[in-house]
Amino acid sequence: MSEMDNVVLGITGGIAAYKSADLVSRLVKRNINVDVIMTESATKFISPLTFESLSHNKVIVDMFESPKYWEIEHIALAEKAKVFAIVPATANIIGKIANGIADDMLTTTVMATNSKVIIAPAMNTNMYNNKITQENIKKLKSYGYIFVEPCEGRLACGTYGKGKLADIGIIESEILKYLNIYNKNDYYGKKVLITAGPTIEPIDPVRYITNHSSGKMGFEIAKAVKERGGEALLISGPTNLEDPPGIETVHVNTAYEMYESVMKRISNVDIVIGAAAVADYRPEKFEKNKIKKGDDDLIIKLTRNPDIIYEIGKNKGNRILVGFAAETENLVEHAKEKIKKKNLDLIVANDVTIEGAGFLGDTNIIKIIDKNYNIKEYPIMSKAKVAHLILDEIINLL
Repeated sequence: MSEMDNVVLGITGGIAAYKSADLVSRLVKRNINVDVIMTESATKFISPLTFESLSHNKVIVDMFESPKYWEIEHIALAEKAKVFAIVPATANIIGKIANGIADDMLTTTVMATNSKVIIAPAMNTNMYNNKITQENIKKLKSYGYIFVEPCEGRLACGTYGKGKLADIGIIESEILKYLNIYNKNDYYGKKVLITAGPTIEPIDPVRYITNHSSGKMGFEIAKAVKERGGEALLISGPTNLEDPPGIETVHVNTAYEMYESVMKRISNVDIVIGAAAVADYRPEKFEKNKIKKGDDDLIIKLTRNPDIIYEIGKNKGNRILVGFAAETENLVEHAKEKIKKKNLDLIVANDVTIEGAGFLGDTNIIKIIDKNYNIKEYPIMSKAKVAHLILDEIINLL
């Protein structure tokens, strides 16, 4: 991890404080160091232990607590931060910062930092719309503070209106943008189609054939494209994942539905990344009624599904075409065969039998092989980081 990949996260006393745990988890999975500062009020909503467990760092609350190391803690954190985020930010904390009040660890550290400060407000609608709050926000914006606007929704107080904390994915993207870790903007003007997740092939109204793909890899690639200035189009089979904020996401079930959806949208696409685990076969016949258990073995005849990446490869034109190979044996050999057969520019290969490289986890262990069969091997890392490595290799081809 680079010494510069540091975020200081301030958490204030609002009901949305619990959502910051998800933010810390996401950033840590990207190998970003997170130091958390909580106000005393924030600890009434969620325990500091939660953030210590997620960040693996000591959470700072009391300004006058004896420091663990010989350093002035708020100055050390202020200088350490490349990005300083306050999530959620109450009207109180916004007012303090806007008026130069530094009376606790959080406001003191903000006052001492030269890093970019991102503020994500969350509060009652009337408090947010109050003229004083809006003047404070306007003042801070004029000083270069970045605000992630709250959204409309039902609030904890029971009212409906603007003041709900922005989606954590949007806040995460804003932090990554100012970290400049992946914000190369090198995908600006590029449209990338990504397939993700499994497909399901129905046998009867209650049964189907599928696989273990979680969709996480494809979703991370789509988010990485957006972070780097590109336009991502995500076509996904059934998953338990939320749609990535700001990314057009098309939901399908079967391999044939995915095939039709891809072919319908491919004409204006510059890059295709086939991260989906598409079923190779489907039942030849769909039974309209549930198949009843009998005394004999059941035989289901399967027929081939269309090979989406193969079909694109036949007429890919100037597009970059990237495939995936999830194998249990002879990984490199099978991957090389797919490069030739499907006219791929790159293939991302992983042995799913290796711990840390499977479908369901948040990490992967990959080899990237180009059409000349040059191989780059990588150690275990988060799928978010793998996504950017793949994009790095693609941009080299462009």
